[in-house]
Amino acid sequence: SCSAFVLFLDRSASAFVRLLSAMRHFQFFQHAYPHGVATLQYPQGAVTQHSLGFVCPTPTLDVGSVGSTQPVQRQPIVAAGSQSPAIIPRQQAPSIQHSWCDAGIAVRPPNVRTAKDPQPVPEEALKLLKLGNARYVAGTPQAVSTDAGMRKALFDHGQAPYAAIVGCADSRCPVDTVFDARPGDLFVLRNAGNTCTHAEGSIVGSLEFCVAHLKSSLILVMGHTKCGAIHAATKAYLDGQEGVDAAPASSALEGLLSGLGSVAHQAASDLDKSANAQAIAEHAIEVNVFNTINFLLQFSQVIRAKVQHGEVQIHGGIYDLETGAVRFLGRSPKEAAFLSSQMGMPPTMSGASGNGLLMRGMHGVRTAADCSVNPKDALKLLQAGNQRFASGSPLAGRTNLNMRKALVDFGQAPHATIIGCADSRCPIESIFDAMPGELFVLRNAGNTCTHAEGSMVGSLEFSIGPLKSKLILVLGHTKCGAVHGATKMYLDTKRSTERGSALEALLHDLGCVAQDAQAQLARGASADEIAERAIKVNVFHTMNFLLKFSKIVREKVRDGEIELHGGIYDLTTGCVEFLGQSPLQAEVLESRTCLPPSIAVASGNVSRGMHGIRTSADEIVLPADAMRLLKEGNERFAVGQPMTGKVDSSMRRALVEHGQAPHTAVVGCADSRVPIDTIFDAMPGELFVLRNAGNTCTHAEGSIAGSLEFCVGALKTRLIFVLGHTKCGAVAGATQAFLSGMKKTEKHTSGSALDCLLRDLSDVAGQASQELGSDASTDDIVAHSIRLNVFRTMNFLLKYSAHIRDQVRMGELELQGGIYHLETGRVEFLGRSPAQHVLLSSDSKLPPSLDLQSTGA
Repeated sequence: SCSAFVLFLDRSASAFVRLLSAMRHFQFFQHAYPHGVATLQYPQGAVTQHSLGFVCPTPTLDVGSVGSTQPVQRQPIVAAGSQSPAIIPRQQAPSIQHSWCDAGIAVRPPNVRTAKDPQPVPEEALKLLKLGNARYVAGTPQAVSTDAGMRKALFDHGQAPYAAIVGCADSRCPVDTVFDARPGDLFVLRNAGNTCTHAEGSIVGSLEFCVAHLKSSLILVMGHTKCGAIHAATKAYLDGQEGVDAAPASSALEGLLSGLGSVAHQAASDLDKSANAQAIAEHAIEVNVFNTINFLLQFSQVIRAKVQHGEVQIHGGIYDLETGAVRFLGRSPKEAAFLSSQMGMPPTMSGASGNGLLMRGMHGVRTAADCSVNPKDALKLLQAGNQRFASGSPLAGRTNLNMRKALVDFGQAPHATIIGCADSRCPIESIFDAMPGELFVLRNAGNTCTHAEGSMVGSLEFSIGPLKSKLILVLGHTKCGAVHGATKMYLDTKRSTERGSALEALLHDLGCVAQDAQAQLARGASADEIAERAIKVNVFHTMNFLLKFSKIVREKVRDGEIELHGGIYDLTTGCVEFLGQSPLQAEVLESRTCLPPSIAVASGNVSRGMHGIRTSADEIVLPADAMRLLKEGNERFAVGQPMTGKVDSSMRRALVEHGQAPHTAVVGCADSRVPIDTIFDAMPGELFVLRNAGNTCTHAEGSIAGSLEFCVGALKTRLIFVLGHTKCGAVAGATQAFLSGMKKTEKHTSGSALDCLLRDLSDVAGQASQELGSDASTDDIVAHSIRLNVFRTMNFLLKYSAHIRDQVRMGELELQGGIYHLETGRVEFLGRSPAQHVLLSSDSKLPPSLDLQSTGA
């Protein structure tokens, strides 16, 4: 016990002296050990520094055991060979891993937490949060810097955060800072409003990962005063109560606020009818905290079981922006009731720096009173902040009462919005050396939008809209557990639709990222190589999702008001690799989708025609719009959020009376695993579908070409889409036929039409084999043949149909191709044929078989 006291003096000499000088009525320190309590009785008097250590009046130590009935022993503390007053030498200080505290002041251990450290029980984890917040409020933080050794320890041994925090993305609430936490301490999830109204899949899956795999023992749901999302939701609710009609959600932000309406309703019901909007909103903040806790208990079997067994506790809290203190609310009053839930998963898953110093704002922190920061300057601030972090020379200092008051009085104006991973080794504010008010942070496991699209997109729209942030950065990190888990699941081909937990569903839907990563690497790449590439692919995937499904984000990027960038944080070096904008940004900016899939489904925001179904009474759909409908429909199908509903008698009658007007003609394979209408989430009347084995024109050219000419002529369809698919049996058979040496010249002696079909498709396999070289495997040849076969069919139509050729040449018709991936449910859109420009000069009038018939041959 005495040596522990010596260490405290040694580790923070000048700070200790200043502390005691300021606390005139200082009486004692107390140190809680696992098996006992030692209380240091310290008389009033001055403490001064000495060349050998510290000079202080003789203290005494009361030593006893927790729960013991033995009398307390009081011992004087005098260093060996010294007189009172004591001189305590620095060199006598040993290492210790416990925390000191006095009246809420705690000194944390010098090292970072890793998976080699034991996890505290829930009560101890809660105490660590309270002590950390006490240090933050007092302006005496200890977790102010990290070094290469700490980062290496986290990289080598992995994370073991003692608590998971569900907090608000509000930039005034940097969770790690509020609890004076180092990398490795906290697993942080954040969105606007610390809610599960739309982020349930991501939030629950991430928390299940934290408590089940990382063994964290405490979950804290933390709201905060002056929460913009709750205040806006309360206003929307009260406007509705006064008779103001609420329009359907036209943006993700409106969908998010609408989802928080129940919180405002409960808050208003709890208070007296005379309560004003301000009072209701502030009470709604607390209601929302318990609402999120109850949601976690209700919809996660994994979390419920941990709570029931006493391994995990879920508490609530509210962070006061003005004082910096967290008011701990304890457990949900309804915990016992929700522990009886039988639900296994959430509803949607059942689917400028100068001289190295930052410009911190006129109040020492950034507020809405400061000028906005343009995108390029915001990016420079992030880059400079990360350089300081990586070099171990952070500048982000302590916040004081005046700074916190400025954040309350003037509001936030973060210069950047970050979508990052909840991994506790990636504390966003620390990585960019940021002060409260600078960053609007959203976090989940895997920095993804696979299930959190409603919350993520809505939160971003709030940030770049009312808060006027000019930069969005999607930040992945090396050794990402979520992406590595998804990669393993993909490579193990565990594709069962049976999803036992939110975490499994989250990893399953990240499988497309692993698939894209594998396709980008050389054959034979290891699982680790694929996973590390998938981390970068996932960053761009999230960026493209935001552009595709948010009209607000899209328009601001297109107008140059904001920029959307990606990056990867290296756990070992502490450096962020800035990736720039998405390579597909120009293409994705053509999207016209206004809502993410989950919010679109919830709001019913889809137009199916004036009769609820598409008929010839509706306007013609232009090629670009038809392609957008295909892409949006496939995205809904892939994420398990189809919108196609039941067809009633009035819809069928409309199709009979008005006739069809499909927006797209699809040439696809007859394979039963490739249901075209389902893949594109299409209703009757939307797609004109032609199917045969191999989506080919090798023998059905007359029928296929004639049917398509009818579709683009009589039905005025403006898009033809040729769709192949992975693992195509026809193409695989043709490849085997080619490799076994079957000759086309033998086709007339064959006794099977199938043999003829395969031999004629073997030309594609031959071309694929030639392009790939002699080292290519059979699987490689088959995969490349599938792609070449799509273009071959497109080229056939351009070459042998004058009507299709003329329509394409005049710009009235588009002919494009794609490949449906059986593994992920997603369609890879290939665009036009590379040979289209040449083939448009063809003068052929009829397909070969029809041409022969017309000449009497």
